[in-house]
Amino acid sequence: MSWAAKDLHRFKDHHNEARVFGGRVFVALFFVLVLFGVLIARFYSLQVVQYQDYATRSDLNRIQVRPVPPNRGLILDRNGEILALNSPSFTLSLVKERIKNLEETLAQIDALVPISDSDRESFYKLLKQRRRPYEPTPLRYNLTEEEIARIAVNEYQLNGVEIQAQLVRQYPKGEVFVHAVGYVGRINERELSRFTQEEYELYTGTHSIGKTGLERQYEMELLGRVGSENIETNALGRVLKVLDRTDPEPGKDLQLFLDSKVQQTALEQLGDQRGAVVAIDIETGGILALVSTPSYDPNLFVTGISYKDYNALNQSKDLPLFNRAIQGQYPPGSTVKPMLGLGGLESKIVNFRTTIFDPGFYQLENDERFYREWKKGGHGSRVDLREAIVESCDIYFYDLSFRMGVDKMHAFGLNFGLGSRTGLDIPSERPGNWPSRAWKKGYRGVSWYPGDSLNMSIGQGDVLATPLQLAVMTATLATRGTLIKPRLVKQIGDTPTEKEILGVLEADSANWDYVLEAMEGVVHDRNHGTARAISRNLSYRIAGKTGTAQKVGIAQDAEYESDKISARNRDHALFVGFAPADNPKIAVAAIVENGESSGIPAAIVKEVMNAYLLPMEGE
Repeated sequence: MSWAAKDLHRFKDHHNEARVFGGRVFVALFFVLVLFGVLIARFYSLQVVQYQDYATRSDLNRIQVRPVPPNRGLILDRNGEILALNSPSFTLSLVKERIKNLEETLAQIDALVPISDSDRESFYKLLKQRRRPYEPTPLRYNLTEEEIARIAVNEYQLNGVEIQAQLVRQYPKGEVFVHAVGYVGRINERELSRFTQEEYELYTGTHSIGKTGLERQYEMELLGRVGSENIETNALGRVLKVLDRTDPEPGKDLQLFLDSKVQQTALEQLGDQRGAVVAIDIETGGILALVSTPSYDPNLFVTGISYKDYNALNQSKDLPLFNRAIQGQYPPGSTVKPMLGLGGLESKIVNFRTTIFDPGFYQLENDERFYREWKKGGHGSRVDLREAIVESCDIYFYDLSFRMGVDKMHAFGLNFGLGSRTGLDIPSERPGNWPSRAWKKGYRGVSWYPGDSLNMSIGQGDVLATPLQLAVMTATLATRGTLIKPRLVKQIGDTPTEKEILGVLEADSANWDYVLEAMEGVVHDRNHGTARAISRNLSYRIAGKTGTAQKVGIAQDAEYESDKISARNRDHALFVGFAPADNPKIAVAAIVENGESSGIPAAIVKEVMNAYLLPMEGE
């Protein structure tokens, strides 16, 4: 050993080095133990304390609850023919939460299947509405097989895009029943804002709602109860399997009184004319036909109508969206005369022997105005009530109304449902107007004058009635005073709807016989009946009444000249009737706007009755 090495060994402190080393080891071990403790604590927290929370989160990523919309109830006619059904359709939907760039995804889809501006707009509207997270939003309905294949091939690059098989409402008879059955359409923001929490839950997974007609009136019955299913998905949101399922409860079917054959006949008979036909089963009050023309195809509205199609319907001067059968308020013209004639007999204002002289005009005392007869030169002398009904003599009813007065006429007309809604089981019915002194004072601020009664007696002036009201009035005549609430639905699910009698008019049977026989004469009096043309080749007898209602006023010294009046200002033509006259089964009211001749609606009513009665005779 050299001197230097010996000297270094002498100055080295082994004890101190061991102490420093031991301290460092202790500190390092301490930190290792602390970190290990943190790891154990975190492990305990994740696996024990927060296990349920993270397990739930994991399941939410993997398992989702998906609503299962119920099948909407079917709508069938009286013979079981389907008027509204649910047709399978493939719908392209987007789950916004799974899409990073919505516009980019829409562009990708548009390159594969066409997306119209209307589709985009509807999609964004739906997207802004209240909805559940991860709930698919429809973009395109009714995909073709080729379009489905294009999406399927490119599915790997379309995160959040789904193709769902759904049932979509379909109306196989198109325009024939739309004004009665109505249609469904997409739920809009206004409807959604009105939903209660319970309704919101009911419509989960459903994108359509009844908009008009029976579809709207019986929405809750048709809708059903939503179900649900738990589904397992992969990282891209694709469904791997269904874990469990609660089946939805389908909506109830509606069976109607409407008869497809009668309805189709009424529509065909009206053809291109603007008008309406309402037919009623006299015994039950069931509506056999409810037609308004022009009509339209309800299928256009189911998944969203295009602006072009909607504007075409909405801006048409023929108003196809307008339900003339329950909303059209027309002067009923002479169709009210049998009812008022019965009122005159019951009030003992006139009797079977009462006659008047008809020179072709009627004049009130201290009134310079001439109230004219439709027949030039008048009907002459000795016109009684029967002749006044058969030949539709205005002068007789002017005189009757002057003596009867508005108060009695108003009260009697109420027995036949005039002036108020009938209560038919579809929305938007209008009440018409059966005027009174109080109505005129309140509505116009002026008193009732005798001349108003004269106009009222021939269904003009302030008198307004819907075709439905006229059909109800005619059915009440046919039943000799029993006013039955009309209804479209015969059965909801397995439960029949109940007949509802709104009132019974007690009247002398001889008076009934007299008036109803006069109505029969309107059709079957070979020489004078105003509707005698339809009596040819009839195997049964019809009791009816013609009517012509002025659309515009004619000056005192002027004549009605059709060729000098624009087509849309010409008289409306009406006919009401029931058959068979001796055992009434059906009552019908028809109006043809600007039809002028009541022979046109009379012929329509005859064909509608044939469609209903002749098969019954053959059965």
